[in-house]
Amino acid sequence: MKKPLNLNIQEPKSENYKDPQVTRKQKFLFLALIPTYFILVGLIFQTPNQILSGIKTIIAEPDFLITDYFLIGGVGAAFANAGLLTLMSILMIYILDMDMDGHTITSCCLMFGFSLFGKNLFNIWAILSGIFLYAKYHKTSVRRYLYIGLYGTSLSPIITQVMQIPGLPIVFRFILCIAVGVLIGFVLPPLATHVHFAHKGYSLYNVGFASGIIATVIVSLFKSFGIETASRLIWSTGQNGSFAVILGILFGGMVLSGLLFGRTEGLNNYFALLKHSGLGVDYLKEYGGPATIINMGLNGLFATVFAIAVGGDLNGPTIGGIFTIVGFSATGKHIRNIFPIMFGVFVASLTKEWNIYDPSPMLALLFSTTLAPIAGEFGVLAGLIAGYLHSSVALNVGIVYGGMNLYNNGFAGGIVAIFMVPVIQSILDRRAKARGGLSL
Repeated sequence: MKKPLNLNIQEPKSENYKDPQVTRKQKFLFLALIPTYFILVGLIFQTPNQILSGIKTIIAEPDFLITDYFLIGGVGAAFANAGLLTLMSILMIYILDMDMDGHTITSCCLMFGFSLFGKNLFNIWAILSGIFLYAKYHKTSVRRYLYIGLYGTSLSPIITQVMQIPGLPIVFRFILCIAVGVLIGFVLPPLATHVHFAHKGYSLYNVGFASGIIATVIVSLFKSFGIETASRLIWSTGQNGSFAVILGILFGGMVLSGLLFGRTEGLNNYFALLKHSGLGVDYLKEYGGPATIINMGLNGLFATVFAIAVGGDLNGPTIGGIFTIVGFSATGKHIRNIFPIMFGVFVASLTKEWNIYDPSPMLALLFSTTLAPIAGEFGVLAGLIAGYLHSSVALNVGIVYGGMNLYNNGFAGGIVAIFMVPVIQSILDRRAKARGGLSL
């Protein structure tokens, strides 16, 4: 009797790589350099008084998709808001005595990126409180769920929206927004765990998929009570040169530091990293810090150049998209598995009724890389198809929750992965059985 076919692909791993001696404190300080860099950059654009005033405006304004904080409060205020929130996230993880891993980097980079167009110093805390309550209810450490909570602040625009409900006293609105935020945080962990089984990790933005479901339910309830959200497009333009330099300095410095710190061994591990599919991996643990930093820097440079090359604008939302790529460069993305996806979105723009440089398609281009494991696991053609499909899904699913889920592409990517992966696997399974001489 023939043995059953094993279609599991063995991923290459680095061989006994150990980073040079770096303390836990030094790792967190190194990560904190990224938000600190942008806070200092913000002082070039605005004075401290202007930044403070801009942050107040950012907190007061609605911030559902698409709301560019560069226009709402100013570039300096947006960078300060993002930098401070990221530093607070890093400090929270450090105080909870958690070790640094790939998700530490990913969650903090996402906090920074989305704090340029949706998260602010006011609207994330109720959701995080719900995560703490969930951990207490289950009598376990909040460390188990903290990253889900940090990712789950993608629903923070809902908190701001509740504070904007007309006709209610401000005290009642405040109590209501706290209650809604805590409820969101409480239901996120079980839902995020459950939906992961649907796409099997082939969409990296798993919490974004769960958040889309939650946002759909909440926004539907809002509409039942006559609470509507108008469409919103606040999108800054005209500063590509300045932001390209700012990002180029940061990402170039990351590549250089990775090369200097890791030397030949770090570079070799980066090349080994490129052979991984990106499915369910922590590059920091598997390949070490230098290789991960090189990957982050190169992906950041690639995404920035790609965005500019297709005529896109560098602003709050697109820099947020670039930092999402950079963040997930610690947990799944590299140039080999993001290029086919992004190119698939670009090809779609040549055949569909929109331009790649328009706001929503530009965000779809950058955030489509949630599907990187599909390209990494099944090849370039599958990646191109995934990007092509994602561009259409991402531009249409947001209507069900009115832009209240900042990880719109996470929801869209989950749908595409659930659609594509079973089909691809069934085709591969049939081919494998045919080669093995088994009955079809």
